[in-house]
Amino acid sequence: MTIQELLKKVKRVEIKTKGLSQETFSGRYKTRYKGRGMSFSEVRQYQYGDDIRNIDWNVTARTNEPYVKVFDAERELTFMLLVDISASSLFGTTLENKREFMAEIAATLAFSAMTNNDKVGAVFFSDKVEYYMPPKKGQKHILHLIRQMLYLKAEHNNTDLNIPLKYLNNLVKKRCTAFILSDFMTQQPYQKNLKIAAKRHDVVGVHVYDPCELEIPDMGILPMVDAESGVLRWVDTSATNIRDEYTERFTKNMEFFKTTFAQSGADSLSICTKESFVKELIKFFRARAI
Repeated sequence: MTIQELLKKVKRVEIKTKGLSQETFSGRYKTRYKGRGMSFSEVRQYQYGDDIRNIDWNVTARTNEPYVKVFDAERELTFMLLVDISASSLFGTTLENKREFMAEIAATLAFSAMTNNDKVGAVFFSDKVEYYMPPKKGQKHILHLIRQMLYLKAEHNNTDLNIPLKYLNNLVKKRCTAFILSDFMTQQPYQKNLKIAAKRHDVVGVHVYDPCELEIPDMGILPMVDAESGVLRWVDTSATNIRDEYTERFTKNMEFFKTTFAQSGADSLSICTKESFVKELIKFFRARAI
């Protein structure tokens, strides 16, 4: 791919995702921790439209009039993207492979953070940290992140989620919002490090998958290569038991992902590359606002 083609693709992602972030998601990733990282300023009389959760009941009881607490928000939050760029992320049977799809999600979230004047950082990983981008502000920084998201070549093929989680825990001391974008195809247990991360930070796992990973099509005998191990197998996709086993394995992996995040106190969502990630993110952020 030429430099011109690369820049064109980055520009397309920028145009598509920047508009989405401004129209739909701006500020919503903060919703769950609204009130945290806020310093008390004063109390004043209740005004129409004020959040009733901020009512100061002690002052209200003394004055017989409703008063609310007023807070000063922290000037900025730190927003981290932990992005899986292992070999399996390059698989795709739709218009976009999983890595390209994750790039659009990451770009949308990053532009949302930029709109709110927050810093954005990224950890690109396989079974090692492939590249680290310290949290910064600005469009130039976001465009560099998108380029790395699309075209950074991983040195290793496999996935180990413990690596970015340990990196996050050791590197980012102040509470941040961290999205982990991955297909979560790993043989390494990561519950311990996820629990530590979820206690320190607002952690969200975004499971991205291709439709053919959920249900293998009936196409006769096909050669299949495991992207991470390189193992080649000839598979009879017309055999019902093979297709059922394939779907069951995917379902168990998804259930493990959801259960692990729930038990660790972290949020999660799964998005198929043939679906609109916009709808799924809107639904997710609305649920967090409740």
